[in-house]
Amino acid sequence: MSFAVCVYCGSRNGKDATMEAVARDLGVAIAESGWRLVYGGGHIGLMGVVARHVRDHGGEVIGVIPQALVDRELAMHDATELVVTETLRQRKAVMDERSDAFIALPGGFGTLEELVETLTLRQLGYHNKPIIILNQQGYYDPLLTLFEHAVEQGFASHDQLGLYQAVPNVAAAVAVLKSHVLNARHEADQGRLG
Repeated sequence: MSFAVCVYCGSRNGKDATMEAVARDLGVAIAESGWRLVYGGGHIGLMGVVARHVRDHGGEVIGVIPQALVDRELAMHDATELVVTETLRQRKAVMDERSDAFIALPGGFGTLEELVETLTLRQLGYHNKPIIILNQQGYYDPLLTLFEHAVEQGFASHDQLGLYQAVPNVAAAVAVLKSHVLNARHEADQGRLG
């Protein structure tokens, strides 16, 4: 089974057209790397851009969407697989289970909530999967500053800043993932030899 990348991102495109280009480039990179996309299942906003570009470049697209959003005609029905859940919480659980790594593109409250929950789950030891914050044009600077402020104020430890990697562009995000995949293969090979 191929490496699966979960992408959290907005159901809107945002005001800056650069963000749509980032979503497009990430979709192409995921497909060209031979990875699967796991995402929120919608056909709109940045999530739709990422998914279409993965699909259009020969990649596998796994959409996970609650029935309420399917009913609002927001689902990408031509995904490779569309998993329909009853609730948003179930959606996140399926996305977590089916993913080997996480990337956060720009987005609104839903994207922030998904990112922070994934960070919390890693902090508490429920997973040790890479979490990448794609901080294109400094979109996430205020959030990263807030994380540092939480450390300064004693509500988080400094080592918790290592739960994620903030990168400036798609190329850097892909490099982090490729390094992770190589390390995982090396460890698996060592395990077979040992």
